Amino acid sequence: MSVFTALGLLSCTVALWAVTTSIVKRLSRQLPLPPGPKPLPIIGNLLDVPTKAPWATYAKWAEQYGDVMSMTVLGKVMVILNSSTAVRDLLDKRGSIYSDRPVVPFTELSGVAHWDLSIIRYGEGWRIRRRLMEHSFRPASIVQYRQMQKSKVHETLRRLLRNPLDFDSHIKQLSSIVMSIVYGYDVKDHNDRFIQIADASNRIGAEANTPGAFLVNDLPFLRYLPGWLPGMRFKAVAQQSKNIAREMIENPFDFVKENMRNGTSRQCFVRENLNKSEKSDETAIAHVAAAIYGAGVHTTGSTIRTFLLAMALNPDVQQKAQAELDEVLGSAALPDFSDRPRLPYIEAICKEVIRWRTIVPLASYTTGVPHATMESDVYGGHLIPKGSVIFANAWSILHDPAVYPNPDTFNPGRFLEAGGRVLDDSTLSSMFGFGRRICPGRHLADASIWIFVVSFLSVFNVSDARDVHGNKARHDHPYADFLVSDAAPFTCYISVRDERSEGLIVSSAIAEVD
Repeated sequence: MSVFTALGLLSCTVALWAVTTSIVKRLSRQLPLPPGPKPLPIIGNLLDVPTKAPWATYAKWAEQYGDVMSMTVLGKVMVILNSSTAVRDLLDKRGSIYSDRPVVPFTELSGVAHWDLSIIRYGEGWRIRRRLMEHSFRPASIVQYRQMQKSKVHETLRRLLRNPLDFDSHIKQLSSIVMSIVYGYDVKDHNDRFIQIADASNRIGAEANTPGAFLVNDLPFLRYLPGWLPGMRFKAVAQQSKNIAREMIENPFDFVKENMRNGTSRQCFVRENLNKSEKSDETAIAHVAAAIYGAGVHTTGSTIRTFLLAMALNPDVQQKAQAELDEVLGSAALPDFSDRPRLPYIEAICKEVIRWRTIVPLASYTTGVPHATMESDVYGGHLIPKGSVIFANAWSILHDPAVYPNPDTFNPGRFLEAGGRVLDDSTLSSMFGFGRRICPGRHLADASIWIFVVSFLSVFNVSDARDVHGNKARHDHPYADFLVSDAAPFTCYISVRDERSEGLIVSSAIAEVD
């Protein structure tokens, strides 16, 4: 290609971009926003924003306003996407526009917006951190953690055998496997400081992102007022969040570095990246590690609790899964990752668990993190202005009756073909986010969930789920509205299947020592 030809192509490209931009700008002055509830003067739809189960409210509104709807709150445009088509068209196909995060004043004040991979604005800092995580947690890389995942699950089986009533504590202990993977650190049985600070961080995040909790998120100028005025509590909480974040970032990171100096460090994300990084990369490594640690401690545990609830409420599903396990694997040993391709019904259960009660049902200020537009866009004849906050309703997508008939029913069979093969359902990725912001740790989380599900079902039965009042739990068992939507407290009866199962659980400890 000659220089003149190349220059000509470049000129045409620039001209086409200029014309397209001009058309979008001209249309944007004429086009309406996506439909939605009628706003009031000044405050807009502030009073319409649902504070309880917003994903269900938005899904209901979609029947009236369509799959792409909008609201305005104090001048800020909020766009809700209620269908996989809209999410795919905007967040996936137009990622260069829809990959930013909105500016939330509290996260700026607390410092979270400057280090947390899930919240940090789209740009070079985000790309550096994203590359670190994608490289370490791609499917080929996470194989190195399989033995660790299996060992932690076997340890949990032994805890359940000794004290099945305390299953919540055992699940929490298991979910801290992320600390072993990220830092090579084994969490203590009780009152572990690293888990305490992760819990504290999640509590502050849940409060700070609840609509109306801190007025500074709606009235940013409040950040400049003195802290002694009424309503300024957010300043003290922001400082508390900063202190917790500093401890989350520095202490476990320093633990790894100290062990590396002593020659006692174990294989983990931090050690792997420190060994091949420049000194200047350490801050990014520490930030990514803390973000994984903060998020992973809660999400895996929430999914496992949903699995137990689903099995207790659906004994027929549990029995069918155990029949598959007995037929395919027999009774010689606990399942291994190599068995996964031969257990389609177990695979279908795992898929249905994440669909049935999505733990991050709405990428919004209350649950998850929304996207934001970096420039104005036009979709379906409507304007989506630059700086709009984009809410992706994963719950609506995964409970669409046109795609998942009787969506509130727990039915693993929906993911199986007539011949028993597992259906490939790309829509399920909604569980892990969208577009360029999809969770890079999703493959690791998927493996952790599968190995627990298959191991538990091979040796335990679960039944008789009851709520805190002693009443039998129902399929519409309530879920809490926090950053991660978790099942409300419940009890259940966990029992070992038979003597053979008990022997496998006990012998797992001996096998791991050998």
